[in-house]
Amino acid sequence: MPEIRIIGLHIFDRIREAGKTQEILTKYGNNIRTRYGFHELSDDICSREGIIILEMIGNPDEWNRMEKEINEIYGVKVKKMDFDLQNLNNKLQ
Repeated sequence: MPEIRIIGLHIFDRIREAGKTQEILTKYGNNIRTRYGFHELSDDICSREGIIILEMIGNPDEWNRMEKEINEIYGVKVKKMDFDLQNLNNKLQ
């Protein structure tokens, strides 16, 4: 069944957690279609907190493994939304 998952990551300490997070995102890069990163930035300061939004494609088992690994990082909170594209296509017909 075709589906897409949107995953949101709230990173509480980018300086401390960015390396581990990036390593996992690279490992599962074939399953990431779109990636947006947000953090406050000015000439004087770069925020320690950040948000990453991912659009996942491919195998849902891989998405679950990636989420599990990210959830093991102390300073990262994960939220997700699943969209069943097959169900959507049926509604549009």
